Amino acid sequence: MGGITIEDVAAAGAFLEGHFQLSSGLHSPRYLQCALYLAEPARAEAAGRQLAARLKACAAKLVVAPALGGVVIGHEVARALDVPFFFTERAEGVMTLRRGFTIEPGARVLVVEDVVTTGKSTREVIEVVRERGGVVVGVGAIVNRSGEDNPFAPLPFTTLLTVSIPTYQPAECPLCKQGVPVVKPGSRPQPSS
Repeated sequence: MGGITIEDVAAAGAFLEGHFQLSSGLHSPRYLQCALYLAEPARAEAAGRQLAARLKACAAKLVVAPALGGVVIGHEVARALDVPFFFTERAEGVMTLRRGFTIEPGARVLVVEDVVTTGKSTREVIEVVRERGGVVVGVGAIVNRSGEDNPFAPLPFTTLLTVSIPTYQPAECPLCKQGVPVVKPGSRPQPSS
């Protein structure tokens, strides 16, 4: 049913090696920059169609994704399913729905993300949807690097690529111990040290 490979991501210049602080605060020697992968509209459309095909049985009537990482893929999934697309964003550090987006009570909602590591942003979106009366019927992502088959069980979850990439707490990070400078490529604001 299609999917993508780590070679596809690397060929797009989106598989980076170095010392990265992820949005979760964890450190990693590798980073998947899905924005670079999705920068090519044909790739974004194909990935959206593949995720939509895997999640069609959820019968969603709306797709919601977290800004900034989930916006492109969320829109492409919604387009493939021919349903509306909304995004959440942070306001004073709290994930929220703005810009006039409203979720009808009982609306069947699919939550879509680019990369799942800890699942924090995705869980925040799920909570926003539920607080507004929506019913989350499934979760999709381009990449699952969480180490779990389904970090959102019992909700259905599908991904186009599952990878195993080590992550470390900053105090335990071997790259920090070697003095390698850390880069913060994620979209979530980092807490002050």
